[in-house]
Amino acid sequence: MKKLLATLALGLAVLGFAGSALAQAADAASAAASAAEAMAPAAAVAAAPAAAEPASAPAVVATVNKGDVAWMMTATLLVVFMAVPGLALFYGGLVRSKNMLSVLMQVMVVFSMIVVLWAVYGYSLAFGGEGAIIAGLDKLFLKGVTLETLSDTFSADAKLPEYVFVAFQATFAGITCALIVGSFAERIKFSGVLLFSVIWFTFCYLPIAHMVWGSGGYLLGKGALDFAGGTVVHINAGVAGLVGAYVLGKRIGYGKEAMAPHSLPLTMVGAAMLWVGWFGFNAGSNLEATAGAGLAFINTLFATAAAVLTWCIGESLTKGKASMLGAASGAVAGLVAITPACGSVGPMGGIIIGALAGFVCLWGVSGLKKMLGADDSLDVFGVHGLGGILGAILTGVFTAPGLGGTGKPDFSIGSQVLVQAEGVLITIAVSAVVAFIAYKIVDMTVGLRVPEEEEREGLDITSHGETAYNK
Repeated sequence: MKKLLATLALGLAVLGFAGSALAQAADAASAAASAAEAMAPAAAVAAAPAAAEPASAPAVVATVNKGDVAWMMTATLLVVFMAVPGLALFYGGLVRSKNMLSVLMQVMVVFSMIVVLWAVYGYSLAFGGEGAIIAGLDKLFLKGVTLETLSDTFSADAKLPEYVFVAFQATFAGITCALIVGSFAERIKFSGVLLFSVIWFTFCYLPIAHMVWGSGGYLLGKGALDFAGGTVVHINAGVAGLVGAYVLGKRIGYGKEAMAPHSLPLTMVGAAMLWVGWFGFNAGSNLEATAGAGLAFINTLFATAAAVLTWCIGESLTKGKASMLGAASGAVAGLVAITPACGSVGPMGGIIIGALAGFVCLWGVSGLKKMLGADDSLDVFGVHGLGGILGAILTGVFTAPGLGGTGKPDFSIGSQVLVQAEGVLITIAVSAVVAFIAYKIVDMTVGLRVPEEEEREGLDITSHGETAYNK
């Protein structure tokens, strides 16, 4: 664990130094950007003070646009498509054939369970009121959410039916918890996965989501930029996964026996589904069918393509050949890194972020993984954790208007990078502590790891009584 903390600290220091250097080169103004209102899906768009408006200014009348509603329901479906089947197939192809169904089950059931918990209490604690760290229980069991209630968007005159917003955010919570599955694949009890997910969702995901996106949230108030979940989703899940890899220990035979992916075609199909679904994830976070959604959409396309290319280039330079697994992993790395930045950087900034993610995450699953010494089965931290950290920091750089971003004229790269770094550090600390406690609670109750003989036989048969492939 000391090695883990030291490595994370070193990585953050390097990223922070790079951001500060770019800040000086850009000759940005010294004032920090006040971007909170553009980054919080649930925060109300503040109206200008009445005294500053002409006496005859008409009152803003909020309306529900059918196009926005149709787009947001489509975006919600795309995020479901990301998780089931996208993430499930991506992970499933990467494990050995004897554990294929176990991964599919873990992703599908964890996603479903968290969606239900979101309706019971998750939405209320994340978006049901104001607070620096957490909201409240005013909307427990979706109390007060009806056909008539509305949620805010980024425009004062545009609203969404609250049911649509609840459903959209439920998919984010579900896929975040499902992402963690890849770190301890092939050796964890099914009951342990479910209990851990409940604890971590309740005490980590919900507070982080509220701090970043909820009304009155601490990081929102500081001006942290996270358009679609760099901290809330990817760093959060990546750190929890890495802690899990340490707590559970390495798979039997790790480093001695072949543990190659059993179906790279399925991994490729899953990665492609993730890419398609991610357009709903990122562009849907705009909450309206406007040019803002178009910016997030094009960045999701360009950054991902750039990451595929740079990962392949990196593999060719280091290994002599570019692999299909590398191309698929590069796509996911690009998607992760652009997520926090997609709504505030220009297309060229998006391409740079994606290109850097390809190289950095390739190092994350090779060099950094060896340094950490953890059996992170499907490289959740190397791709999602490290890619999320990179994207979060670079959001503070490329949002600058001088670099093609949408920041205000007084945007300061240096100040914003410091705010971004604070968000990264808080997310790492909260996720690591909560995850460690949650794993220990699970271990003392239902148990974490399957017996050795069950692990050798495979979790498909021993945990679910099925096989993915008939012989």
